[in-house]
Amino acid sequence: MAAPAVLWRRLRGPGLIALLARLCDRNRDRAGRTPLFLLAPLVAPSIPPPANQRPALGCVCPRGAHRYEWVGNLVPEFGISSSRVKILSSPAEFYQVMKAQVQNAKKRITMASLYLGTGALEQELVDCIEETLRRTDKTDLQVSVLLDYTRGSRGKKNSRTMLLPLLRRYPDRMRVSLFHTPSLRGLLRLLTPERFNETIGLQHMKIYLFDDNVILSGANLSDSYFTNRQDRYILLQGCSEVANFFNELVAAVGDVSLQLEPDDTICVEEGVEHPYEGDKTKYCEAARQRVMNVIETARLKQCELHSASFQSREPGTEPPDTWVYPLIQMKPFRIQIDELVTETLLTEAERGDRLHLTTGYFNLTQGYMDLVLGTRADYNILLASPEVNGFFGAKGIAGAIPAAYVHIEHQFYNEVYKQGQQRRVQLREYFRDHWTFHAKGLWLYPAGKDMPCLTLIGSPNFGYRSVHRDLEAQIALVTENQDLQQQLHQEQQHLYERSSEVTPGTFQHPSRYVKLWVKLVTPLIKNFF
Repeated sequence: MAAPAVLWRRLRGPGLIALLARLCDRNRDRAGRTPLFLLAPLVAPSIPPPANQRPALGCVCPRGAHRYEWVGNLVPEFGISSSRVKILSSPAEFYQVMKAQVQNAKKRITMASLYLGTGALEQELVDCIEETLRRTDKTDLQVSVLLDYTRGSRGKKNSRTMLLPLLRRYPDRMRVSLFHTPSLRGLLRLLTPERFNETIGLQHMKIYLFDDNVILSGANLSDSYFTNRQDRYILLQGCSEVANFFNELVAAVGDVSLQLEPDDTICVEEGVEHPYEGDKTKYCEAARQRVMNVIETARLKQCELHSASFQSREPGTEPPDTWVYPLIQMKPFRIQIDELVTETLLTEAERGDRLHLTTGYFNLTQGYMDLVLGTRADYNILLASPEVNGFFGAKGIAGAIPAAYVHIEHQFYNEVYKQGQQRRVQLREYFRDHWTFHAKGLWLYPAGKDMPCLTLIGSPNFGYRSVHRDLEAQIALVTENQDLQQQLHQEQQHLYERSSEVTPGTFQHPSRYVKLWVKLVTPLIKNFF
């Protein structure tokens, strides 16, 4: 009974307020508030309500004494040595490490991303995969790639055409899965044009796995993410249990996705409900069971391993000093573990705790916003200035998206001042000439400490899309090791040092001017970007 009691204590108060706020958000959506210029939101299906049942809470087993071990009652807890963790700092380093990992792979290469770009750097990465397949021709090396169907199929030259040559040469060792959201179907799918159809829901996980090494990131497989688009990246080396989990997770989503054939056609696995032609309820339930089976099987296995290790540990054996918790969010399948854990972390942050939160797209859900404004910890939120927003300078309607984010930022800033929280909640804008900003995550500094003990890193942006529409994955990494804490602190400082504090004068600058039509439309479409 201890575990449910702990979770209830963490969810009541602001957590309950956040839940009610999300319900209000959904009610407003059902009222028909939709943009006039986007077809997708006009006829988009409503978001399924959250599941009443929480993930199983059974196994309370001997683990570390850190204050976040309750997360292990929801997801598998992987205890590792801090020496196996490496923080990458730049797009160039991310790309070079990625290529090296591909070249050294012996048994498996598994990649999950929104899309694969079509430029020279992406082709070089594909060539590395082909060379590794050729060199290991007599071994069992398998390559699995999971991408989003709509984003990966956009244009004549796209992610699919980049991978088809490999699929044709190595059909028995290469798998390309294209996730198609079950919410994009029927008339909506028929009438919604390219680019706009991506607003309905996406495969957004960024997982790059090579044998027993895993990179978790928010970066896609595209040239800007390898050169001048700042993100976050963490490499876990020689962590077989963690790698096995994420390999199974990608395989589970791949099983319920469309399969790319060598002739560029698509099909579903035998016995799998079609994502947009079949019964939606059956498809979502089957996908939920497939993914939750991966999570629960790994959680119970880790509980058994922790118990056995605790009972048989030899004197002098060093226990783990770092713990990895995979947090999965797939609301279309009624899986909302990441949302639950994030809300609980925000709810339970103590007075004096400092949370550094960053997102490339500042569009917090109402629930997260209420928690930031209603709890006791100090918040320093890093977001993209308009000039480093990925949509800055885009043609057509997309070019107005940075201004929409400015409007959302200004509204939040005004609310901070209205509630008298400006000393506790601060905003900063990232700027770097000729760069864009895509980093997301959180660093938690306990009261009285100069170093973070916990970080969230992966694909979620803390926005409506991440919580309700897309498939997301990140990890909560907790460490007691001072060297790793220092690495995390340096990563945070590296990002924040290129930022400036947001003040009332920020919104008086000409670059922050927001046209009236953008202000009017933003509340109607903010749940779609």
